[in-house]
Amino acid sequence: MKNSLLSVTALFALLLILGGCSPITLTSWTNPKENIQVSRIAVWGMFDKLEYQKPFEQAMCNYLNSKGLKSMEALSFIAPGTKYALAQLESKFDSAGADGILIVNYKNTDKSQNYVPPTTMVYPDFYYNYYNYYSWGYPYYGGGADVVTTGGYWVTTSVVNLTANLYANSDNALLWTADISVQDPTYIDQVSFELAGTIYADWVKNALLKFPPKK
Repeated sequence: MKNSLLSVTALFALLLILGGCSPITLTSWTNPKENIQVSRIAVWGMFDKLEYQKPFEQAMCNYLNSKGLKSMEALSFIAPGTKYALAQLESKFDSAGADGILIVNYKNTDKSQNYVPPTTMVYPDFYYNYYNYYSWGYPYYGGGADVVTTGGYWVTTSVVNLTANLYANSDNALLWTADISVQDPTYIDQVSFELAGTIYADWVKNALLKFPPKK
């Protein structure tokens, strides 16, 4: 019984972990005319609100740095709400030591609703304790049943759509671009960390990084 309870507890914990993830879909294109590889990347979240941009850039950089890349938050050297000339931006990226620039931009949010119909479950009385189970199974005794109805509600799904572009700092050329969809995002730092992993895996697959990637 104890082993069974431990198994249930472990399974429940696993479901919580899996449930905390936001499904991410990424469709990318790599520029065949460019063969530049990068390893020092400035992460720039072009969002309207600083409360989104800051944790996004921090979480993205934390992940990329954990993989051996050198990454830096754009907020650390690009003032929000300031319009820079190209030469000024180039100077800032050069001073930060970036050879690649990842720009992520919010596009829109799609929402849809799905109806969950009512479901009726019948639970015999013996389900609740061993004596009821005994009574149910013993000859000439029978158990009653409880009827529980659940469901009958609407579920709203939100899908946030983003665009991500990776540029070479040396000539401002587009190296890689992706359309990204995130379903039902919750905490922006958690989602951003997961998103960084998805982007990193795609960069590895397309040989956009200078060094042998960490597994």
